[in-house]
Amino acid sequence: MLAFLDRGNIGNARIAGLEKDFNLDSNGYQWLINVFYIAYVLAEFGILLWKVFPPHIVGAIVVFGWGLIATVQAGAQNWGGLVALRFLLGVFEACYGPGIIYLLSFFYLRHEVGFRCGIFASAAPLASTFAGALAYGITSGHSHLANWRLLFLVEGLPTVLLSVIAWFFIPDSPEQARFLNAEEKEIVKSRAMRQVGVDAKARIGIPRLPDLGAVLIDWKAWLCALMYFSGNVSYSSLPVFLPTILKDMGYTAINAQGLSAPPSFAAFLCALVTTWVADKTQQRCFVLFVTSAVGGAGYIILATVETVGVRYFATFLASAGVFSTIPNILALTLNNQGSDTRRGMSLVLINFIGQTGPFLGTNVFPTRQAPRYVEGMSICAAFMFFSAVLALIQRYLLVWENAKLDRKYGTAPPKERTDFMGSDDVGLEDYGPKFRYVL
Repeated sequence: MLAFLDRGNIGNARIAGLEKDFNLDSNGYQWLINVFYIAYVLAEFGILLWKVFPPHIVGAIVVFGWGLIATVQAGAQNWGGLVALRFLLGVFEACYGPGIIYLLSFFYLRHEVGFRCGIFASAAPLASTFAGALAYGITSGHSHLANWRLLFLVEGLPTVLLSVIAWFFIPDSPEQARFLNAEEKEIVKSRAMRQVGVDAKARIGIPRLPDLGAVLIDWKAWLCALMYFSGNVSYSSLPVFLPTILKDMGYTAINAQGLSAPPSFAAFLCALVTTWVADKTQQRCFVLFVTSAVGGAGYIILATVETVGVRYFATFLASAGVFSTIPNILALTLNNQGSDTRRGMSLVLINFIGQTGPFLGTNVFPTRQAPRYVEGMSICAAFMFFSAVLALIQRYLLVWENAKLDRKYGTAPPKERTDFMGSDDVGLEDYGPKFRYVL
């Protein structure tokens, strides 16, 4: 949650005085956002550090790094300095967010990992909820320090402190988790053998090179990457522009900060519900179709309706759709890759492609379009509907792949959701005979 808070608070800082103090025009603000994502894309291979080195070391370093940089933003004296800090922030966050998603795949089986992705990714709308409320509290005061500087300090310092907790509490493997007893650790060993056919401790090490290359020619990974690109066009722009959009609806800057919280909280709940439903039904593509369509409908209303109340309702639809789509794409990516290396490389691929979406998404809301931002809303709607279409195409192709596997190995029995293995369940999730793609 703190990562998303530190990433997205530039939008709150903008209307809290940053724009005025630095004489920012629309182009200058866009570059503060763009440079973060340039760094984020370039640093994507940092995801694999979580496999090569002990996760508690990687986690603590990246948490401390982004927390320190997020805090130091409060001392920026000019636009150039803030641009440099935003670049470094992107490097450290690129190694953290996708890395944690990757780490979750070491702990949870295919039918479990989606909801856990939802819990983690739902921190984004939850952070936006707190960002609005927290920014409202900070900017409504009368501090001797500029409100935007105080905002960066208050939201950055807790992350620095959290890095100490990360060092001691991020487990290097499920077997080394402090919160598991001896019996639970035995279950963990069984689950690791079922998942990839090796002991949990053996999963930390150098990635398998053939698996890295296999992902690059896997159409499933590329389709997920295109969906992730489409979702990120909207996902990246919504937190940083929602306060501005609400302000341009006629609300004061302070009220706009507060009113951005309810849509974000609704999105938080939807992200949890949709990932849970997709895990239970194993019908993730259908869930993705619905979430993408809901998000697209919200943007259509924002682009075509002028009534303030209706437009505010549409922010709920857009937020719920966008923030529910992203974790389900991440889960679908993990669901349909077998080995640890393939899962890690697929996350690198979808982030490398998908995180270029923000270059478009964060550049389609220039101030000249205020107050309705019709062009920006229309572009975001188009990409959300494109994501919905890709979800249906993906499902059709996965059904075809499963039919081929049924012809080769026989019809797969219903998935036994148990922590204990049968004799033929070693490496089951690493393309074993019972492996079938999640639809």
